[in-house]
Amino acid sequence: MSQEKIYTESEITAKLKELHLDQWYLEDGWIRRKYNTDGWPQTLMAVNAIGYICEAAWHHADLAITWGKLWVKLKTHSVGGITDKDFELAVKIEEWVLWRPQSGLNQSEESALGKGNPKKFVFSN
Repeated sequence: MSQEKIYTESEITAKLKELHLDQWYLEDGWIRRKYNTDGWPQTLMAVNAIGYICEAAWHHADLAITWGKLWVKLKTHSVGGITDKDFELAVKIEEWVLWRPQSGLNQSEESALGKGNPKKFVFSN
């Protein structure tokens, strides 16, 4: 089995930009993202969604939560740095946590789900 590539700081910044992970940033050896929510129930639902994704991937994020806020940080502990696992998981977390019924549809297309819940649930910034 080959060694996983560990990205340098400049490579991490470029990769986050390439993957359109605009709200993610590098700090203290982790890639990180803060999500704001409409409140405690939405925070817990986001935590559960992220937990599900991480368990399915067998690659686990570190999370910190409080009312209306959720912090996610990723690093591949086994190699002590940021690898493709972290980027792939960040993309999936971003897709799931920010998903809304009309996401990804052309403006002319209607979702059978309508506009979904009127609350923002998780804010994109």
